[in-house]
Amino acid sequence: MEAIRFVGLGVGIILALAISASVLQTLVTPGVRSGHLFNAVDRALNAVFPPVTGRVHKMELRSRILAFQAPIELLVMLLAWLSGYLLAYGLMLWPATGNLGVALRESGSSLFTLGFSSTHGGGPTAVDFVAGATGLIVVALLIAYLPTLYGAFNRRETEVTLLGVRAGLPAWGPELLARSRYTITTEELPSFYRRWERWAADVAESHSSYPILIRFRSPHPMASWLISLLAVMDSAALYSAVAPDDLPIEGRLCLAMGFRCLRQLASTVGIPYDEDPRPDAGTVITRAEFDEGIARLQSVGFPMVRTANEAWPHFQGWRVNYESIVYRLAWSIDAVPALWSGPRRSGDRTISTKRVVNRTPDHPEGVAVSFRERGAS
Repeated sequence: MEAIRFVGLGVGIILALAISASVLQTLVTPGVRSGHLFNAVDRALNAVFPPVTGRVHKMELRSRILAFQAPIELLVMLLAWLSGYLLAYGLMLWPATGNLGVALRESGSSLFTLGFSSTHGGGPTAVDFVAGATGLIVVALLIAYLPTLYGAFNRRETEVTLLGVRAGLPAWGPELLARSRYTITTEELPSFYRRWERWAADVAESHSSYPILIRFRSPHPMASWLISLLAVMDSAALYSAVAPDDLPIEGRLCLAMGFRCLRQLASTVGIPYDEDPRPDAGTVITRAEFDEGIARLQSVGFPMVRTANEAWPHFQGWRVNYESIVYRLAWSIDAVPALWSGPRRSGDRTISTKRVVNRTPDHPEGVAVSFRERGAS
């Protein structure tokens, strides 16, 4: 029996080191942080929430319920760490107490700094001190971790909120280009794409370092950071497909950074992808969906030098670089089912973006504005 206790001591030391590595990897160490414990907790909660939200038919209510998934995941991570430390220090104290139940009671007393149980002796006292410091450090690190999370969340959501005016709710790439006739001019598109290039770089760094951010939902149920990024990338890809010489270089740089951002997130959460897909590999988006986007551009007189037939293969050549990752992520987080964003695990139908109509006193039913007219005004 004594041999088993000392084996338990060794297991306790290994367990404490493993949990400490998980805490440091998640809360302290810079870089990609998606350890085994985080992945296990994320998979477990992702299996629990769909049966619950599947009974909710209103998308807005389901979005509010899913908003609790990320905070609950943080709470479960904290409980998992503390429970692991409780067991680890209990196993370390087992040889000194002679009883595993008493050892676990003393471990909990020390870990939560309650101080109602202790064993005399140098070894047990040292374990008690380490356990007490561990509990305080883990809780303090998590508290310090929250401002970092919410800072990254606020930076992300500022641009997402602004995009609602420029690309509609839910965001859609062709709508962004269509509204360049009204809300954001083509002369402003270079600076717009430049901002989203930096946004994508920020999301790539923050969301791969803190994967829990992927599950933090936008406050508005019709908005989503992922759908917003997709809309911006689709707008640049579509612009390049229909008028390649007019797309500003900032649009191509935004696309490139978008590829990198999505692939970095895919590597973090374990989504497979082709690093160098063929331009003619084909896409899930159909020709009918593409034609709907072309029709939206034609409705506002957006200048196009290629026909739909000519632009289609070029648009597919861009989209093969990011489509599969976006669809997998959108399915996983149950993002708002926007146009061109794939199916959802909830089974919701696609929600069309509300189209902006240029209504004026002279033309109350709406009229397309030419670039010359807009510039003259």
